[in-house]
Amino acid sequence: VQLQASGGGLVQTGWSLRLSCAASGSIGSINTMGWSRQAPGNQREIIAIISSGGFTNYADSVKGRFTISRDNAKNTMWLQMNSLKPEDTAVYYCRLGTTRNLYWGQGTQVTVSS
Repeated sequence: VQLQASGGGLVQTGWSLRLSCAASGSIGSINTMGWSRQAPGNQREIIAIISSGGFTNYADSVKGRFTISRDNAKNTMWLQMNSLKPEDTAVYYCRLGTTRNLYWGQGTQVTVSS
């Protein structure tokens, strides 16, 4: 299983970004995809998850601003990030959990300037 994340960049406070994560390989029909982020000096935190059935959950820090979605037929997941704040600056990682394993993609940098 491989995960390819993209869509990061440098934006100003209040702007939006959309991250994408494409999964390839044998991911199975039952899995949970999600996004984590890690800022310098901080631990990696899970910010949004979505099950193959469409159930979603968000960290309080992004609730109401970020929206996670996926297309099971395309094995692709997105994170729409609105009203970005400087504290959202981090490396964002996509992840996929199956019944057997947890996979990580490479990170994509998101920088929000004040």
